[in-house]
Amino acid sequence: MAYRLWEVMKRSKNGEFMEEKEYLHKRLIPGIAGVVKKYNIKYDRSNPVPSDDELADRIWQAAREFFLTVGVYNQDTHRIIKFSEEELNEALYSAPSQHLVGEGKDARIFGHRQVEDKRPPFVIYSPDITYDEENFLSICLAYLKEPLLDGLCAPVLEQFMGMKITSRHPVELGGSMHHAMSLREAARLVGRPGVFFVAVGTAESDVGQIHVSDPNWGIRPSDGRLVGSITEFMTNNSMLNKATHYQQYGSFGGSLTGAIFGGYAGGAEGTAVLETAYHLKGLMVHQCQFQQNFPFHLKYGANTTRELLWVVSMYSQAIARNTHLVQDSNGFSIAGPGTDMLYYEAAAHSIASTVSGANLWENAPAMNKYHNRGTPLECRLSAEVGHAVAVQGMTRKEANEIVNKLLAKYEDKVDNPPLGKTYQEMYDINRAEPHVEYMDQFKRIKEELSGMGIKFLF
Repeated sequence: MAYRLWEVMKRSKNGEFMEEKEYLHKRLIPGIAGVVKKYNIKYDRSNPVPSDDELADRIWQAAREFFLTVGVYNQDTHRIIKFSEEELNEALYSAPSQHLVGEGKDARIFGHRQVEDKRPPFVIYSPDITYDEENFLSICLAYLKEPLLDGLCAPVLEQFMGMKITSRHPVELGGSMHHAMSLREAARLVGRPGVFFVAVGTAESDVGQIHVSDPNWGIRPSDGRLVGSITEFMTNNSMLNKATHYQQYGSFGGSLTGAIFGGYAGGAEGTAVLETAYHLKGLMVHQCQFQQNFPFHLKYGANTTRELLWVVSMYSQAIARNTHLVQDSNGFSIAGPGTDMLYYEAAAHSIASTVSGANLWENAPAMNKYHNRGTPLECRLSAEVGHAVAVQGMTRKEANEIVNKLLAKYEDKVDNPPLGKTYQEMYDINRAEPHVEYMDQFKRIKEELSGMGIKFLF
């Protein structure tokens, strides 16, 4: 659904004028603090996966009020985009609760989930980091061979033809085309030509994204596309160009947002409210069909700390209980691949997200900043955990007990996490398969998680 597309774009040009600093310091920051206090939102350290329905509903009400009162800021025009309560209610009612994504035999339903839903989450695999150009096809093949993968947001290219990719430069166009074509080739090679892509991460600019929209060799209308947000709660004309193009081309738009714990939102309470409000920004301003959430800790660049797992659980529950919007939860971990700590983090994030009503987008290891450090194995664990806890009907109370046990295994390491291994070290590049020692580690971790109460399906 594109909600009154051109009315929104008109407001981005003609809304209330305000300088950016004034918007941040006189509207956004006090706006968040005000609703947190008004709705009595309190973080509970002992319960990273709360079972408090009333709290989830208060977070929803706070997010609604914040969105309607503060509005969204356009950095280029210095205008505030605002909506009435009636318009918001209309859009929430009209928004589809599910989408058929991908093509042919590879098409899947990407839909809304309820709190403690027994339906498995839709799982998008994504390493969220850059890889060497010469290994790009191999890593795409490795991810696409994963059975529980419903969609893929492929790794990002840093170079093309030996040149560093720069936004809004011809090299970005070349790298983005190479990215898109390699994805399509890899999908055909593994027998999944119609699989859902969320692409392409290499195309940072609006020009780059528009360039790869081609159903023959590039990104198809059956695929997903992302439009981000500027910290916090802001957009610009380039992002609005992307949003408009996605709807006109026919792709499924995804609102890519990550409220920062320790930033303008403050602590866990404000971060949960802001991430909930981002769903409304994605629906109303960027016209998106799904919301992709990655709130993260300012210090650790991850959302697997105790505070952030609470945030993940609470915004997911707030949306699941009060809307039928389609959302997914993007795991950002602290440790690197091939470490036990990463698997514990991945499991904790998957459990907290799944039982709280979210779909999964997994997994960005090593604080999402180390080249080549991401593999399908941590994503596989997240997916298998998510499917397991959904099918077995795990409650939030049960999930909370397990997540606390997992936190006890890695909380003391967050300030000095293991960096782990690269894809090239853990996988046979030619066969795009993990080496035996890393599969043995994976199986050992699964046995340990089984002992905690996760009933794996295979």
